[in-house]
Amino acid sequence: MATVELTADNFQQTIDDNEIVLVDFWAEWCGPCRMFGPIYEETSEDHPDLVFGKVDTEAQQLLAAQFNIQSIPTLMIIRDRVVLFSQPGALPGAALEDLVRQVRELDMDEIKREIAEQQSA
Repeated sequence: MATVELTADNFQQTIDDNEIVLVDFWAEWCGPCRMFGPIYEETSEDHPDLVFGKVDTEAQQLLAAQFNIQSIPTLMIIRDRVVLFSQPGALPGAALEDLVRQVRELDMDEIKREIAEQQSA
């Protein structure tokens, strides 16, 4: 699946309807964003079962603010409605592939148990 545009209107539905969603917060004027874009797009084509979304921080300022995006590009990975990764900076293709592999291999039952324990403490 190629990348999809995420907006305030479809963001929550996309997260709710898909197990793993990668989100690239970017802007047209951002040089590192333009460098990372083709890498992100190519990786999306290698993983058609995952959603690779893009949030234009200029057009979706409230959405960017909701996630406290202060530097772009910022890559966020959400699995089962849990933000597992959020980091600014452009990644090389091999690093992005490694992140996808790691997220796929996570035991989400264990992650949710840890979150529940932290919240009850």
